[in-house]
Amino acid sequence: MTHSIPIDESEAARSFRPHRPGWRLILMALVLALFATSGVDDTSHLQRIEERGSLVMLTLNGATTYYIGAEGETGFEYDLASDFADFLDLPLEVITLPTLDQLTDALRRGRGDFVAGNLSRTVERRSDLRFGPVYETVSPIAVYRRGSNRPYNIDDLKDLRLTLLAGTSYESLLRQAAPELTWDVDHEASIEDLFEAITNEEIDATIVDSNILALNRRFFPAIRAGFTLDDSQELAWASLRDDDDSLVQKMREYFALAQADGRLAELRERHYEHVESYESVGSFTFMRRIRERLPSLRPLFEDAAAANELDWRLLAAVGYQESHWNPRAVSRTGVRGVMMLTQRTARQLGVDNRTDPKQSIQGGARYLRSMIDRMPARIQSPDRVWLALAAYNVGFGHLEDARVLTERLGGDPDRWLDVRDHLPLLTQERWYSQTRFGYARGYEPVQFVENIRTFYEILMWMESRDHPLLAQTEE
Repeated sequence: MTHSIPIDESEAARSFRPHRPGWRLILMALVLALFATSGVDDTSHLQRIEERGSLVMLTLNGATTYYIGAEGETGFEYDLASDFADFLDLPLEVITLPTLDQLTDALRRGRGDFVAGNLSRTVERRSDLRFGPVYETVSPIAVYRRGSNRPYNIDDLKDLRLTLLAGTSYESLLRQAAPELTWDVDHEASIEDLFEAITNEEIDATIVDSNILALNRRFFPAIRAGFTLDDSQELAWASLRDDDDSLVQKMREYFALAQADGRLAELRERHYEHVESYESVGSFTFMRRIRERLPSLRPLFEDAAAANELDWRLLAAVGYQESHWNPRAVSRTGVRGVMMLTQRTARQLGVDNRTDPKQSIQGGARYLRSMIDRMPARIQSPDRVWLALAAYNVGFGHLEDARVLTERLGGDPDRWLDVRDHLPLLTQERWYSQTRFGYARGYEPVQFVENIRTFYEILMWMESRDHPLLAQTEE
């Protein structure tokens, strides 16, 4: 901190007076300089954050950025920022705003320390923003509605009602690629609003980053990828551009560490990998079943979930994966009902009529609860839940075999992503011969869990937005 220094002007004047022309001008300049710097705060941005006691993130609500999930706050950007805040030994505060323009405006007005919201590092933005390291490279994709004319290139966009989000880099990109192309900019909409508008045929197309499309196509089964624009986009966090880069320097340190120790890759896997093989046709069926079958079953899922300390949406997702919510479903192996219980499991659970939806759902809830409770206490959610679901499908013994193999081969037996990669080994004689319970169709629990995660996330997303299709099940 620079402090004021009292000046005795007559003494200072005497010291300058002898034989020095223009001494009055020199004296005035010195005094002005001292007063100009008096009281100026020369602490760095990082020091001010530490003094405040929290790191403030500016972001958007959305599947790739920040939302409230079953376990609380989540989203790829949020989880990454939370880890960065831990690296700084500070709590993270989150401010969400509707559009990119509002995020950058809030940053300029000092409402937050950095923007983390799928922000691409463009030349235009670098004029007043300082970017941290690139953590993701994505491709812009033209999106249209299933069943309408597919755009295969930029020329095909000319006859479409094209609408872009405000504040994106796509306008600059399109001006360079197709100066004659026209489009609308929606200054109020979120990307989900535009996907909804495409679904409802209010607009024909928009442009989004590939990662945003990957996570949102489950929620909007009518949207399709048309074509990929040539220009890839580098995503990075941004702070204000000034003479102080102390926060960005810490970002560089953090991302170098997160890249080296695998944390960045793990976060990508956690948020994106289970949707990579997703087929949107499954969502059409899922949405139809929500309308046709869930209304009568939802109270049963809610009651059974409450009695067993489960999330009803998770339990409903299990029921959908098992039977598509069909109380009379029967498999070729003889399992029956909404939760597809075997005769042996039903007896153990006290279920005497597997095709009675109430008994089936109550039995399935108790069985899932027992799998969760059998997991070692050290395993935390959500890994605890995903591992329990795998045991629900393949059996607890086979899951334990897979966990033993995972540890033997250098993986973490308490982490779903590691165990998931080793479950298929139970189909190979060289591996299952070393286990206690032997052969199992290890690919099935992997697909079982990944499908349930998708259905569960769709139900959470719909309920958080008061989706009319899900709201009708409450009537």
